[in-house]
Amino acid sequence: MHPAAPGVLFQQNHIGVYKSTDSGDSWQRIDSGLPYDFGFGIAMHAQDANSCFVIPLEPVDYSFRATDGELAVYQYGRSGKWRKRAKGLPRKHAHVSVLRQALTSDSLDPCGVYFGTQGGTLFASNDSGASWDTAAQYLPPIYSVTAAIVE
Repeated sequence: MHPAAPGVLFQQNHIGVYKSTDSGDSWQRIDSGLPYDFGFGIAMHAQDANSCFVIPLEPVDYSFRATDGELAVYQYGRSGKWRKRAKGLPRKHAHVSVLRQALTSDSLDPCGVYFGTQGGTLFASNDSGASWDTAAQYLPPIYSVTAAIVE
């Protein structure tokens, strides 16, 4: 639930991406425009209750679901459309998986977005997903990522 808009919820599951504006009483399917409707992680944008981030995965095999060779984060916006956010991410031979709790955002402005892969790479964006950097690599599989602001 978004802190600035308590009735707004997003969810991604094995059969799609959905949005609710009435605290989950009804859901609208919003995955049209994504390369796949399947994925695990979802993160909300801290300053925009109408925006979220997902990483679609190709559901070819139950043992390993991964990106289709190009790693990209997609951002949903007010227009009701998805925007591909891949600047700085691997564009070739990137068959990676991002698990359910391994995508998150922070509450800064602009919003920071972070995700970890099962291959042990942590990616970070400090500009709401417009560009990405590798924050850490050669880690064990990353199952969960949490953002904290330390002052």
